[in-house]
Amino acid sequence: MNINVKLLTITHIVVSTIMIEAQTSTTKTLPGDPTLPSSKENLDKLISYDKGNFKYKVEDYFARPKASQFKISPDGSYLSYKEKDQDKKNHVYVKDLKTGQITKALVEKDDLIRSYGWLDKKRLFYTQDKGGNENIHLYAADIDGGNLKDLTPFEGITLGSVRLIKDTDFVIVTMNKNNKQIFEPYKVNFKTGEMTQLYENKDVNNPIDDYLFDKDGNLRGYIVLENGLTTKTYYKDLQTDKYNLLKSTDWKDTFSIIRFNDNSQNKDEVYVVTNLDSDKSRIILYDAKKNEIIKEVYANPVFDVSSISVSGKNRNYELDYVSYNGIKSETIPMSDFYKKVHTKLQSEFVDKQFFVVSADDNDNKLLVIVDSDKLYGKYYEYDTKTQNIKLLFDLMPQLKEEDMAEMKPIEFKSRDGLTIHGYITLPKAASEGKKVPLIVNPHGGPQGIRDDWGFNPETQLFASRGYATLQVNFRISGGYGKEFQNSGYKQIGRKAMDDVEDGVKYVIEKGWMDKDKIAIYGGSHGGYATLMGLIKTPDLYSCGVDYVGVSNIFTFFESFPEYWKPYKEMVKQIWYDLDNPEEAKIAKEVSPVFQIDKIKKPLFVVQGANDPRVNINESDQIVKAMRAKGFETPYMVKYDEGHGFGKEPNRIELYKYMMGFFAQNFNK
Repeated sequence: MNINVKLLTITHIVVSTIMIEAQTSTTKTLPGDPTLPSSKENLDKLISYDKGNFKYKVEDYFARPKASQFKISPDGSYLSYKEKDQDKKNHVYVKDLKTGQITKALVEKDDLIRSYGWLDKKRLFYTQDKGGNENIHLYAADIDGGNLKDLTPFEGITLGSVRLIKDTDFVIVTMNKNNKQIFEPYKVNFKTGEMTQLYENKDVNNPIDDYLFDKDGNLRGYIVLENGLTTKTYYKDLQTDKYNLLKSTDWKDTFSIIRFNDNSQNKDEVYVVTNLDSDKSRIILYDAKKNEIIKEVYANPVFDVSSISVSGKNRNYELDYVSYNGIKSETIPMSDFYKKVHTKLQSEFVDKQFFVVSADDNDNKLLVIVDSDKLYGKYYEYDTKTQNIKLLFDLMPQLKEEDMAEMKPIEFKSRDGLTIHGYITLPKAASEGKKVPLIVNPHGGPQGIRDDWGFNPETQLFASRGYATLQVNFRISGGYGKEFQNSGYKQIGRKAMDDVEDGVKYVIEKGWMDKDKIAIYGGSHGGYATLMGLIKTPDLYSCGVDYVGVSNIFTFFESFPEYWKPYKEMVKQIWYDLDNPEEAKIAKEVSPVFQIDKIKKPLFVVQGANDPRVNINESDQIVKAMRAKGFETPYMVKYDEGHGFGKEPNRIELYKYMMGFFAQNFNK
């Protein structure tokens, strides 16, 4: 089992934060301007526009599954899972596979249990924040719910990463306990809560950005971010105990040690993701002491490859497979064991995607989740000894595959000659030759993120209403090589938006779309892109939905929290350098709040009040400006949510309003 989780990554740096005001004994000050959000009564009026004889309701797509997140205990004796109660709370249960006895182990109260898993055969972990503020803590409890401990019990801290030291009572966590700008490693006893700091991160200006531990919990290296732009990897010489500089790279390049190759007798052999001598990221074996490549493990000419899976001690840590996102998810089997598993699962599930998501330490039982563009997901139990595959749970049995829409990969040329990939989800009416309304859905990030093939409840809901969805992996998206990603730097709101527009032109020319009924909707950077779409091409769209989106690049930058300040120089190279007069001028031109006069179509704004990435002030600004211009601008705010709505009632409410808003504006 592997719970090595990097909770704060470079893809999270282009973010801002808010601080929830202190609560007094009698009053609570709400974030943002509480006079701005629309009343529930006014928002509820939107629902009436979503009329039709629809086979599926919003709840069918966005209600949480009755049970989910199944996991096998390390010894194979227990099955854990989340189960939803009548109050929409998702508690964690543990089933004894011998006796059938079921115990409620973890209770979800006001705040969501974000993730959970097994620490050993009798103890579980989970992560949780407060109302979506992303100040994440790590908790541990016995399988009967007893001995509950907050393993990171400090006010105002956030968890950086978690690493389990297998066959011990310890985890290694990183957190910003001593200085809010930087993260340091601690060894924590997950039974007693006893904690020891392992290393000191002293230089705030050139902080350690990540730590490299071996399977036994020994610090073997660390990565320094120098002047915010240079990544320096230091590696420990086992003979001298000295940390020597292994590699110095520009932040835009990749040289990242994934893990040690414990299958080798060479204690300095590591798996590395790199694109130093290639455009696409690839997996190599590397001798960290000699500072040289041993061999290439896997590379792809079109897509970045960055993920591997390694077995446990039972099979001497052999490499099982390499995986990457291409047009669809791809898995390349490596070990003899996994080749047999892969062959069996492939023959069983044919055109579906399948992923091994949990296994016992001996790999006797594997839990496999299977999905596709039309299948939300089913859990199967695979017995590797008997090769028997058994259905464990259908996550969304109410959604029938034959009723779902196909997600088609597309490829087109941008106006300046780049090859752009994406996906179009078409309702049945389009396949029958009818021109249908289109929802353009730019992704978040924007850098390093991309849209993937698979089941998407949003696009399927839209298709159920007769709407197509376009998802464009515009320049700056990840997965297509560093040249493609780098081509989008300092082009946010400009050429990145051109790519989206070129995608719209492409699907219109295919004859699928009603060009008079096109909406744009997205979250985070996608919310920003929504605003810029309404500004840059005001006649193209009928309306837009801005979900936790940036409206003002200047205030966005000003609100960076302490622990993102080390990345500020990177952000300047990704977005714009506001200290440079020429770039500041561009930033103003592509900050929607300064271009309100160009917006001519209706806008719906959605925000989580506790959002630590995009401050509620970003949404407040755009709503005030739009209303001052005379636009009604419905504004939905949830005061128990952050960067996107995680709670089921809030999500269902949001999509009911959104579907009404689209219907209202498509049918004018």
